[in-house]
Amino acid sequence: MKPDGVSNLSRRAFLGFGASAVVLGALLPSMPVRAQTAAAAVKPGTRIPAFLIIGKDNAVTLLSPFVEGGQGINTGLAQIVGEELDVHPGRFTVECAPPGPDYAVINGLRMTGGSFSTRSSYPLMRRLGATARDMMIRAAATTLKVEPQSLTTEDGFVIHAASRRRLSYGELAPAALALPPRDDVVLRDPSSFRYIRQPVARLDVRAKSAGKAVYAIDQKLDGMLYAAVQHAPNQGTTVEAIGNQAEAAAMPGVHSVHTLPGAVAVAADSWWRARKAVEALSVSWSAPARSGLDTVAADYASDGLLAALKSSTEAGLPAESEGDVAAAFASAAKVIEAEYDAPYLVHGQLEPPSSMARFNPDGTLELWAPNQMPELFQSVAAQTAGVAPEKVILHSPILGGFFGRHFLYGAANPFLQAIQLAKATGRPVKVLWSREEEFRMDALRPLSFSRFRAALGADGRPTAIQARTVGEGPLGRWFGAVFKDPVDSSAVEGITEKPYAIPNRRMDYVKFPHPVTIAFWRSVGHSMNDFFYEGFLDEIADAGGQDPFALRMELLKNKPRHRKLLETVAAMAGGWKRGPYELDGKRRARGVSMASPFGSETATIAEVSVQGGETQVHNVWVAFDPGSIVNPAIVKSQVESAVALGLSATLFEELVYKDGVRQSHNFDDYPILSRRSMPAVHVEIVESGAPMGGVGEPGLPGVPPAVVNAVAALTGQRIRSLPLAKNKIGV
Repeated sequence: MKPDGVSNLSRRAFLGFGASAVVLGALLPSMPVRAQTAAAAVKPGTRIPAFLIIGKDNAVTLLSPFVEGGQGINTGLAQIVGEELDVHPGRFTVECAPPGPDYAVINGLRMTGGSFSTRSSYPLMRRLGATARDMMIRAAATTLKVEPQSLTTEDGFVIHAASRRRLSYGELAPAALALPPRDDVVLRDPSSFRYIRQPVARLDVRAKSAGKAVYAIDQKLDGMLYAAVQHAPNQGTTVEAIGNQAEAAAMPGVHSVHTLPGAVAVAADSWWRARKAVEALSVSWSAPARSGLDTVAADYASDGLLAALKSSTEAGLPAESEGDVAAAFASAAKVIEAEYDAPYLVHGQLEPPSSMARFNPDGTLELWAPNQMPELFQSVAAQTAGVAPEKVILHSPILGGFFGRHFLYGAANPFLQAIQLAKATGRPVKVLWSREEEFRMDALRPLSFSRFRAALGADGRPTAIQARTVGEGPLGRWFGAVFKDPVDSSAVEGITEKPYAIPNRRMDYVKFPHPVTIAFWRSVGHSMNDFFYEGFLDEIADAGGQDPFALRMELLKNKPRHRKLLETVAAMAGGWKRGPYELDGKRRARGVSMASPFGSETATIAEVSVQGGETQVHNVWVAFDPGSIVNPAIVKSQVESAVALGLSATLFEELVYKDGVRQSHNFDDYPILSRRSMPAVHVEIVESGAPMGGVGEPGLPGVPPAVVNAVAALTGQRIRSLPLAKNKIGV
């Protein structure tokens, strides 16, 4: 029975996916590395029928390796493939492909994240479209008994101009897609692009505008039970007893009461009834450890962890080392030091976490789970259910945003609970977390700390910079079995490999594991580390009597790409002026920053005022160089949304632990950016021709330092600990 709003993926059998699901067991240390023989024989991205379905009605469906979550990847892929296939992007239907080795297109992995989707698949998708078009032409040549070179194509048709005959791709598809692909297909000259680099309208805008887009929360199955969950108040504790289980089980509509790892659940005929019942349960939980940092102890607190990070004396691992730092400090005219930190953050997505699971009569487990790595979720689901991976049919619905929320974070995802409850009840089950449970269980952006030192010469310019970063990054936590470098790049990115010509550099990393569940968060380590570094660079400028914009230009004198961005963003803002200055009766000032995240480059200027101790950001200008682009409208919207999230974190957001529990429970006590606080955002794309970089995340990291640098210029106060709302700021 097909669920409401869920596409029928019976094409798995047609495309031969069922027996070829790859298991990315290497991503979890507890799982063996294994791959089926069929999977090992597949070169990802080479089998055209695995990606394209062309119906007799000439409709084109593209099975995407990536999950659509508002970033516009479905539209971008339609533009890329459509350009070479010669089909207008608006005629594409794009669906997330089921698990399978064909889609492991990122160095043997499949994931949607790291601003990697377009840049990792651009050459492959162009070749895919060109290869399919070539197959259509060859099939038409055989059908029409003409030479292939006498044929052209136009929006899904092969045309023989001499005889005025035309065949649709739909007519040709069965024969065409059975042909062996050629390895030497010619790609279109970029000068003749019609769709790539154009602001093609998004494929999903109509459905979303009309309320017809189907998210995980919207889906239903016949005979389905709804489940609500109450998690342990202290992470790592378990259920000892339920005092009123019989009474809760007798509440209207309740099917059953269940004990899960670290949680209790109620299944009922509606989610509201399930929630009322689960909240009525009287649960006795085991006690957390009294103290310590190995677990979330009863006295665990954010400020206690920060104090531990600051007091760590463990020797660091070199994340970057250049020149003779010791000698530069020994001969310095001036030495400055500063400590920076950033708090835990939740993802704060508006889409509540949910998952559906159903065990089918044929022994398969069917799962609807928001995710960013289908094969990994399939593998873990199989392990949980006790079935073979190929017996797990995974549907990956569109997401209500990414933000790094939908990777596999153990108990921070509800899909395992859906499997356990479907198995226990013998019925399809949909698990939906309340907002309070989402805040309780969300995996967090790590709390972070770095200590900086700089040596200045007699001319006021930096001769050396040194940083010590103490903490933990999500890459090492969740993918340490794959990326074995002892220096976790996700913990130091934004501090290392900066473009500035400071001759002597030493950046150290000290791993300090968090007891809480940490996660990727939009722009990952860059989200705080660029704030640390770029804030400290302004401190260097002030200590040396330098203008911060001029100092950056000087330190980038041999980096024309970066200088171009600084020149561009200054021109966008009407010329660089730090301030303070008067505008509309208010004292304002500006701050500048740069960032180099995910293969792209940005320069950012923010303009602020302060009224009644509250920072108001009036304008943010971003010059953005991703090398090259596919859809400028999507690029600009991604930068604008990244600016909004970066501002929210800069001004307001902070998740605090006290006495072992989180102090935020919903958006009423976890404030986020409001419309009143949203500035005008100005974006200019600068295509340098460098290798294509990411788009979804790079607009964020430059925002916090630009805003904080502006506040310092306006007030003289140097804020080194976010968010600004916790600091008393005055003019």
